[in-house]
Order: sequence, then structure tokens, then C-alpha cells
Amino acid sequence: MIFNNSMSHKIFGELNLNDEFFDSLKNDYPGFEKWFEKKRYQDAFVQYNQFGQIEGFLYLKVEEGIVGDVIPQIRADRILKVGTFKINAHKTKLGERFIKIILDYALEERVDVCYMTVFERHVGLINLVEKFGFRRYGVKDKEIVLLKDMRKIQGDINKDYPLVDFMNARKYLLSIYPKYHSVMFPDSILTTENKKIITDISYTNSIHKIYICSMAGVEELKRGDIIVIYRTASEGRSAEYSAVATSVCVVDEIHLQQEFSGFEQFYDYACQYSVFNKSDLNYWYRRGSCKAIKMTYNLALKRRIVRHDLIEKIGLERNQYWGFFELSDQEFDRILSYGGVIDKIIRKTEQTF
Repeated sequence: MIFNNSMSHKIFGELNLNDEFFDSLKNDYPGFEKWFEKKRYQDAFVQYNQFGQIEGFLYLKVEEGIVGDVIPQIRADRILKVGTFKINAHKTKLGERFIKIILDYALEERVDVCYMTVFERHVGLINLVEKFGFRRYGVKDKEIVLLKDMRKIQGDINKDYPLVDFMNARKYLLSIYPKYHSVMFPDSILTTENKKIITDISYTNSIHKIYICSMAGVEELKRGDIIVIYRTASEGRSAEYSAVATSVCVVDEIHLQQEFSGFEQFYDYACQYSVFNKSDLNYWYRRGSCKAIKMTYNLALKRRIVRHDLIEKIGLERNQYWGFFELSDQEFDRILSYGGVIDKIIRKTEQTF
């Protein structure tokens, strides 16, 4: 049987503990098998490859008050423990996909801090989570403790991720064609789309995305600017009810075609995070005047907003060019409110705790 290589939500009791994927965990943690058996009715996130083999496993648990088995103790009202985080690295940025799941879960559960314990030898994992705001906090037995405070803005879009710093940021709407949209933004897939398009590939898993376009005005984007992603109309359907705002991203950097020495340098930059293949990228490069937007995928709107509602309820101008335009703070606020965005993710003050 060939499997769709995608993420699944499974209870422990459905999994085969004898799968070789779990061998390293059994070796590292005495009593892992008993612990696993005790969790038989609890759930976890599992990534399978196309042959049905486990490539990633993630278990999360919300705790409250005090975590007393680490030094120093962790004290907060609500705490997310990353109980198990293991992937078989295979150059698809699956680790970033798991980081996004962890932090989305933290927001949904309204936790104050997240933490995990890791052996020092797992350098790749440590570097990955530190990139997205976890810091060395303490120790637990022979492991280090890494902690991320979900209440703080540090002024770095990667370390702050998925929090969005509203202060002094410009806001824009950027349109993306349907054929690119949902493989780039998997949590923003529409209910009418086939979930099998979401597979274990780098531009789907990655928190960073690179989008190539030639629309006027895009070159004015700056690091920290906020983008609302607008999926254009489905083929054969009216834009009024099939074009839809789905996601919020934050600009990391913007590069213009003339900044690259040639196509190969342009391709090397774009290929890891872009949905476009080499042929697509060559087309854009030969077309000229293309721009590469690198951004973080921070959130999917809980309620997608169709063009009709963007016009009638949010107040956007019907007759403007909808490829790329600036939003006022008030329009952006209304999009967040109507889209059901969790208030903890958008920070409108410079307050830290």
C-alpha cells in the first residue's frame, strides 16, 4: 500500500512500539516502553512517509503551576511540555512543521511558556528550536531544558514567531494563485480542497516561505511588515465568493532580480522555500523585474474571509487592484477580528513580562 506522506493525529495505542523509529527513544530513556503504554489513550502527532513508515512523532502536554523536576523550577499559570519530539531528518524541513504545530498548540491552549528537554548531542534540534525563540533555561538530569516565553516580544521575527508585532509595522494584502496557495500554506487549506496536496516537502513544511512575483509596489516591503495572504478565485468560479483571505505572514526580507548575479544564484536562494520549481523560477527570471519575498507563515485565519465580506464587512475598496495593496490599521484589525484570530498572537504594545 502507498500512503500519502502527511501528518496524522493518532492515539498511542494505535502505534507499533516495535517500529524501529522508537529504538533510539528506548535507548535514551529507561522506562520509555512503560511510559508509552501508560499513554495508550492519549494522542500525538505522527508523520508517515509514502510507505507508511513513521518519520516524525510529537507529544504535547499542558501543565499548570510549577514544573518541579527541572532546575530551576518553571513557574507559570499554564505551561506546555513538549514531551517527545523526534524526526528522521530527510531534508524536508519537517522539524519546522513540528515547531509550528507546537507553537500553534501553545496559542490555542493559551499557555505562558513552552519547554522541552534535550540531550546536548542533538545539536541540530537545539539549533532549530533556538532559532524560533527557545533558550537554554536549566537542566533535568543529563538533559538541558529549553524554554520559550510566549508572553514576550524580543524584536526578532524568528525568535518572536508566531507572535506578530503590530507596533510600527505596515500591513498589506498579497494575492496568490490557488495552485500555489495551499501547498505553501498547509494550515490555510480550504475545506473544498483535496487534503492530499499537503505532503512532506520542504516548501510545505517550512515556516519560512518565498514567493516570487512582479507586482508593482512589492519592492517597498521591509522586514517586519505584515502581509494578509489572499487566495485568488478558483477556476471557473466568481471571485466574490471563492477568492478569500486566509493567512497572516511577516516579511523577513525582500530581494529584487538585479541583486542576483544570474539565474543560478537566484535559483539557489529561492528553491528551498519556494513552491516554484526550476522551470517556474526560470520563467520569472527571464520575464524580468521579479521580486522574491521571504516571509514567515504565522497564522491561518480561523474564519476565511471571502472577497464579498472583505468589501462589505471589512470595508476594502472593490475597484482597486487586488494583487497587492496596503491596509490601514483599522482594516487589518477588522480582518483579524472577523477571521477569529486569537488575541494573544498580535502584540500592540511594547510590553514584556
